Amino acid sequence: MSTESDTGLCGPKLVVQLARFGDLVQTKRLILSLVRQSESAVHLVVDHSLVTLAKCIYPDIIVHGVHAHARPGVTEQDILRQNLAVFHELKECQFSEVYNLNFSGLNMALSTLFDPDTVRGHRMEQGQERSDLWSQMGMRWVRLRRDVGMNLVDFWACLADDPIAPGEVNPIAMRGGKGIGVVMAGRESRRSIPPETLAAIAGATTQGTRSDTIFLIGSSSESGRARAFLDAAPRKIRENTTDLTGKTDWAGLIDALTGLDALITPDTGTMHLAAHLGVPVHALFLSSAWCHETGPYGIGHRVWQSAEPCAPCLESAPCRKGVKCLNAFSGRNFLRHLAGNAAFEVPEGMLGYVSAIDSLGVTYRPVLGQDPTEASRASFRALIGQYKGYAMWDKPVDERMVRTIFHEQDWIFGGDMTPQDIREMVPAPELDEQAAE
Repeated sequence: MSTESDTGLCGPKLVVQLARFGDLVQTKRLILSLVRQSESAVHLVVDHSLVTLAKCIYPDIIVHGVHAHARPGVTEQDILRQNLAVFHELKECQFSEVYNLNFSGLNMALSTLFDPDTVRGHRMEQGQERSDLWSQMGMRWVRLRRDVGMNLVDFWACLADDPIAPGEVNPIAMRGGKGIGVVMAGRESRRSIPPETLAAIAGATTQGTRSDTIFLIGSSSESGRARAFLDAAPRKIRENTTDLTGKTDWAGLIDALTGLDALITPDTGTMHLAAHLGVPVHALFLSSAWCHETGPYGIGHRVWQSAEPCAPCLESAPCRKGVKCLNAFSGRNFLRHLAGNAAFEVPEGMLGYVSAIDSLGVTYRPVLGQDPTEASRASFRALIGQYKGYAMWDKPVDERMVRTIFHEQDWIFGGDMTPQDIREMVPAPELDEQAAE
């Protein structure tokens, strides 16, 4: 007679990731963990536009494509017909575990194909949208966004019972000798660096890395930014720059990234793909981008993060400060630092980080500037590390943080956290001596 754990080990497993390019790559630790654990096949559902890329990144799993987003030339009837065929195929697989990662209408609809007890993450149950405890906790600590830090790769991986070690996810980033890649823009305009500033940054980076060749990377919609980059660049830079915007499919993008000495990029899917390939990332994070959530995964990456008091902001909220966080990226001291000139001061409004690994996952350690939230982030990671049982952390735990992340209903209504667990994590308050008298 097989046990429930035997069934989970032997049965096929499914990951549903219906978000963007970058999210697909950031699911890597979870997928690799399931591949290692499972004796049966691991399946992945992605948007139809990402099927080819998913097969390149995850050659050992079965990829299914659905139409998660409307697109020109595809009617609603075609979308429905094609999606229903995939839904039927998925239902017949009898998955032992389903990891439903996105809180969206289509994700909820997909979850109804399966036994609710097999679904982790988000699900529809008896007509109600529900999220498991780990997913709820993640939504809670968004309230403390500036003071906490857990990479999305690790957050999704922790839905599995025993994720692989963070150091096994991506190769250590090393120079490949091919030159510098420059990603022309991020998905949000506020998170992108103007092409004129990018040209100055790229020029300084070629000096610092002693790499002559530059490749401009982006979609066809960013070809205008590439032209502006070339117009602003000195003649020597122009002569050694190849414009690849709009000229690569998924395989071509992988080929363009492979072997680079560094990739200069805002927070983009291309950044995560470069980290997957072991390319050193020089990431430029501003506005709503926060490296402690979505920074490049692995060892050997650098991040220059906006350190304005309002960072990170909300993408959906208008900026009333004229995107002030952009100023530091065009400053003389930042360019001197990139060029390897020792005569520079720490750029105002910016922090420099290098990627590092602890037992919880990837984190970022400040090496340029003073990080006012470093202690609170360490406290948060200590709390979550203890909760997940990955290590005993010798760090103080912030009681306010505990009260925000853990709620009474977590154990009253079937959560896996008990009041005793919380009491052990939160030190008893010390009595004020004068009040005691």
